[in-house]
Amino acid sequence: MPETMTALFGGTGPDWAARRVPVPEPSPGQIVVRARATALNNADASMLAAADPASGGTGEEYQAGYEFAGEVTAVGEGVDTPTVGERVMGTTPGSFAQYVLADHRHVLPVPDELGYEEACALPTGLLTEHGALMAAGFRAGQSVLITGATSGIGLIGVQIAKALGAGQIIATTRGAAKRDLLISAGADTVVLTGGQDLARAVLEATGGEGVDMALDHVGGRTFAACLPATRTYGAVVNIGRLDTAEATIDLDALSYRHLRVAGVSFGFTRPAELGDVIATAGRHLLQAVADARVRPVIDTTLSFDTAAEAVERLRSHQAHGKIVLTVP
Repeated sequence: MPETMTALFGGTGPDWAARRVPVPEPSPGQIVVRARATALNNADASMLAAADPASGGTGEEYQAGYEFAGEVTAVGEGVDTPTVGERVMGTTPGSFAQYVLADHRHVLPVPDELGYEEACALPTGLLTEHGALMAAGFRAGQSVLITGATSGIGLIGVQIAKALGAGQIIATTRGAAKRDLLISAGADTVVLTGGQDLARAVLEATGGEGVDMALDHVGGRTFAACLPATRTYGAVVNIGRLDTAEATIDLDALSYRHLRVAGVSFGFTRPAELGDVIATAGRHLLQAVADARVRPVIDTTLSFDTAAEAVERLRSHQAHGKIVLTVP
């Protein structure tokens, strides 16, 4: 391996800055991956804004990125899998780099049928959506509501629910322009939250019963609306806050329906737990990835040289799926 590499850093302005930095070396339990492609997430834009000193941000510099795919080039002590040369996709802070240092538990093998540009856009969606379904107690045949379903991971969530045998999938989007995208991903019913009352539409689509579980990516009023849209003894799981982190809920809807409410956030502060979530998602979903039942929807593929264009596309909220950066 070379001694230095290119990586993208935030904290110097409104966009990422490319720098030459030392190639990392793995400690026990870690691996180094020669990244071939990386994917953007909503958190990338919010972190960049929070650190931008020109807009009142902290000015604290950090190596950006969370998702990547490539080949293992080195392994630390105690690592049996993956092995050097293996193709992997994974998640770790600082993944916008030519060589990525990661916990060996936080990667999955890339199926032969998958290229790096698709593979890098899967890990966050696989672990988050599958983990949320497991938190809700999902079983095949149950009905699932997915809000904010045209987000990059929301689209993966629709596909995962379909692949695992959901009986009915109801997905939401704000406008009609993305209805066909959700239908093609596997949604049976699309609710347009810009013009429809969410709870009423879901109840109508389920014969007045409500869904067995709701996976909410939006928060705010949408999260509150998920409660009366969920059947008695059902579950509501919050995943994201695309709208706001604050919600005022109807406690009658919660109590009279005997609902279970949970929140999931699979961050990096509990590495063993995250490793278990990723491994479980891999066991249940890698075959579905290999046979194309679960694939990321790629909106745009750019490169490190055009990273500013990529983050501007992310900020626009107009992307239909994931934004990918190829790594030189």
